[in-house]
Amino acid sequence: QVQLVQSGGGLVQPGGSLRLSCAASGSGFSINLMGWYRQAPGKQRELTASITSGGTTIYADSVKGRFTISRDNAKNTVYLQMNSLKPEDTAVYYCHAVVPFRGNTWGQGTQVTVSS
Repeated sequence: QVQLVQSGGGLVQPGGSLRLSCAASGSGFSINLMGWYRQAPGKQRELTASITSGGTTIYADSVKGRFTISRDNAKNTVYLQMNSLKPEDTAVYYCHAVVPFRGNTWGQGTQVTVSS
């Protein structure tokens, strides 16, 4: 049973920083694509950032220059460093991975709230 276990998140003031982590367990195979999506109240879930095992990254325009995605391939773990946070970054953040022989797999979600 493959699981994505998230940690991090919480409440932060505008301009602050947070770091999210997501570790994949139970997969005997390397995972190529991992990333983060977010869903704000009343909105659809959207891609925030993704990264391949080779280090190729994609960012949503709204987070470019502020968020950095990275990963530890040996641990099948992905991170999201979020700097210069804005109130509009408030959302539930979900870890995502395309797991070999399983397909799309999601973490449990973690709330990020940016508010003064």
